[in-house]
Amino acid sequence: MPAVLREHESLDDLQNGYFIIQSEEGFRYGIDAVLLSGFARVKPGEKVLDMGTGTGILPILLAAKTEGESFTGLEIQEKSAEMAGRSVAYNHLEGRVRIVAGDIKEAGAIFGPASFDVVVSNPPYMTGSHGLVNPNEAKAVARHEVLCTLEDLVRETAAVLTSRGRFYLVHRPFRLAEIMGMLMKYRLEPKRMRLVYPYVDKEPNMVLLEACKGGNPRIQVERPLIVYERPNVYTDEIREIYGDGR
Repeated sequence: MPAVLREHESLDDLQNGYFIIQSEEGFRYGIDAVLLSGFARVKPGEKVLDMGTGTGILPILLAAKTEGESFTGLEIQEKSAEMAGRSVAYNHLEGRVRIVAGDIKEAGAIFGPASFDVVVSNPPYMTGSHGLVNPNEAKAVARHEVLCTLEDLVRETAAVLTSRGRFYLVHRPFRLAEIMGMLMKYRLEPKRMRLVYPYVDKEPNMVLLEACKGGNPRIQVERPLIVYERPNVYTDEIREIYGDGR
């Protein structure tokens, strides 16, 4: 076991020159984070905040894929934040990526207004009324709105974004009407949307969204993103997003 790891942790190869430390028992990153990193557009010199960074996967992926100036991950669970910080150090990314232990509901107070050009988030998809809450605390916080709601996330995103700053979100299609309404409430204008389908003949199970703070009304609905050609075989586009030829 590498010295950087604690008990019940693994060091996983991201196939892009970087590695991520994950708990073998808690929440582990999934394809939704990878797809969001491929959907988000970060320009050279921009400052990026990941709301609810968990393992730190999004800042590390975006640092690898883009020329953004800095990437900050905000995480309320101290154990996850500490583990994400070790991943940053292991990858020698301290100059571009930092992890902050704190509450999404206080992001505006923590960072100040208009402090980021881009905000990304892979938030909990489920409310208390949706399904069973996982007894594992880390998994429950990652999957259910236990510690913050969709409105908390959108409100604080609007607070920390610069004018015309962009918000990138991955979520579930069954909450799409609620998401759109919440974005509009806080003057985050939906600009791009892409639905993700597990197979070409199935219903979508994820939605990728881009919104612009103070943007003009007009949304581009992009072509569908299909994950699998057949069971356990990714489509060419998914393999390209992963960047590893799997």
